[in-house]
Amino acid sequence: MRLLFAGTPQIAIPSLEALAERHEIVAVITQPDARGKRGRALHPSPVKELALERGWPVHTPETAKDPAFVAEMAALEADAAAVVAYGQILRRELLDAARLGWVNLHFSLLPAWRGAAPVQRAIMAGDEVTGASAFLLDEGMDTGPIIGTVTEPIRRSDTAGTLLERLGELGAPLLVQAIEALGSGAAAPQPQSADGVSHAAKLSRDDAYVRWDRPAHVVDRQIRGCTPAPGAWTTLPDGSPMKLGPVKVREDLPGTVPGQISEHGGSVVVGTGGHPVELSWVQPSGKGQTPADAWRRGARLDEQAVLGDA
Repeated sequence: MRLLFAGTPQIAIPSLEALAERHEIVAVITQPDARGKRGRALHPSPVKELALERGWPVHTPETAKDPAFVAEMAALEADAAAVVAYGQILRRELLDAARLGWVNLHFSLLPAWRGAAPVQRAIMAGDEVTGASAFLLDEGMDTGPIIGTVTEPIRRSDTAGTLLERLGELGAPLLVQAIEALGSGAAAPQPQSADGVSHAAKLSRDDAYVRWDRPAHVVDRQIRGCTPAPGAWTTLPDGSPMKLGPVKVREDLPGTVPGQISEHGGSVVVGTGGHPVELSWVQPSGKGQTPADAWRRGARLDEQAVLGDA
């Protein structure tokens, strides 16, 4: 089959590679080069880097609604198109550019967690199971009929990064199967249920700010859901921000003042609304990541120092 592929981050790479093993990639669509966190240099997306390496035509429209871009895609006469974390909403004119339609690989069990941050929101909500869904795109937000799904347990140690990596690998063969079923006429897309709908808005900096007066398990889920991006954070006693790595709930220790830092057996723990949590690594503003115990030794904090607003 002749395929269009739209995707941007590393998580889309397994699907693109799996499709390319069996079908012709006639165009790769990805977000324009973006500036890094430091410096002014522009950096291509992981999908663009792979496409250039493989010699596939690459398109980086500022907006996928551009009429000239839509006409160019339609002229390719693709049989179908695949989408994995592209980052732009596709309008009807572009959806019509592929003969059989566009299949989106979404990292949730739809209709749960429609939107930009399904994995992050699932972890933060305490879900025990998630997965990936391959569905036909329509003009709604992840509302199209489902061709197939795959499930995956959420481990207690999972961050958004580790879970996304697993789902990217598990979802790639699902996407290939869905595209091929569509091409052979064997696909039987099923409308999504009206029950169990939830929404996964993109995480903001405020979503990643840790409130230490919440229960320990809520703090744990929040930090894991925000790792690696946007990155969970708190403030030091002087008001400066500090990023936080995943924590461990210390059910063996009694509760303390929310946000208060203390040391137990060489580990750095912080009080919450329940049991304390043990810090793994921290990253004060303008500095690199460092183990929490090494940071505390050099920070010279008051014995009653409290992080954040509690």
